[in-house]
Amino acid sequence: MKKESISDNTTKKIAMIKLEFMQAAPEAIPELLERYKDDTRSGVISICNHYRKEQEALQKELLRLDAMKEYERKYQEYEYICGIDEVGRGPFAGPVVACAIILPKDCNILYLNDSKQLSEKKREELYDEIISSAITYGIGSVPPNQIDEMNILQATYEAMRKAIGNLSVKPDILLNDAVTIPGVDIKQVSIIKGDSKSISIAAASIVAKVTRDRLMVAYDKIFPEYDFASNKGYGSSKHIEAIKQFGLSPIHRRSFVTNFV
Repeated sequence: MKKESISDNTTKKIAMIKLEFMQAAPEAIPELLERYKDDTRSGVISICNHYRKEQEALQKELLRLDAMKEYERKYQEYEYICGIDEVGRGPFAGPVVACAIILPKDCNILYLNDSKQLSEKKREELYDEIISSAITYGIGSVPPNQIDEMNILQATYEAMRKAIGNLSVKPDILLNDAVTIPGVDIKQVSIIKGDSKSISIAAASIVAKVTRDRLMVAYDKIFPEYDFASNKGYGSSKHIEAIKQFGLSPIHRRSFVTNFV
């Protein structure tokens, strides 16, 4: 294939060059940047600067992601490494939801992070990619009435046990976000702030968060006065006012709202 000369490049319309970059696979971008580095047209310089910054951001993200594989590397002798996390300990309404997930050893899903560090849109995007990439995942939840009966910590443990039980493959090791789950006969590693230090726990946190948020949006259609679609059951001022005005719904945690009723 004939290599394009600088003179060939400078006769090419800027719109065509932009299209080249847009259609190129990520791994082909460095070659395009090299090809057009000497083009002095401001439009081409702008295009190259844009994609050069994207390349720099990608390299930074790859380094961050690699650092989040520290525990996966540390325990790589285990075949099935399972990350576990929960969401919904603090809300006034709705269940506590946990996710257990086993990712492939070569998993490289960009932007995996603690779900609280991501926008709702990014969580939704990552959710689909995580689910399609996972070897297996399980969801466990405990409803509000049981949370009232057993307390939120025990309910969280129970949700995690259910999530593990719903996996199609038994894990060899569990990476947990800052807890040790009672009643589980699998090796456990408790990692403080694990959802920002392990890709497995981060993936579990995203799946648990999206699962619970979708459920609260569905509850909003049944109990619209409480604004669950927006507050997800947490104690926003609008939510508290609704409790005072309408009382409690069937999905409220009565032990959490004694100050308002």
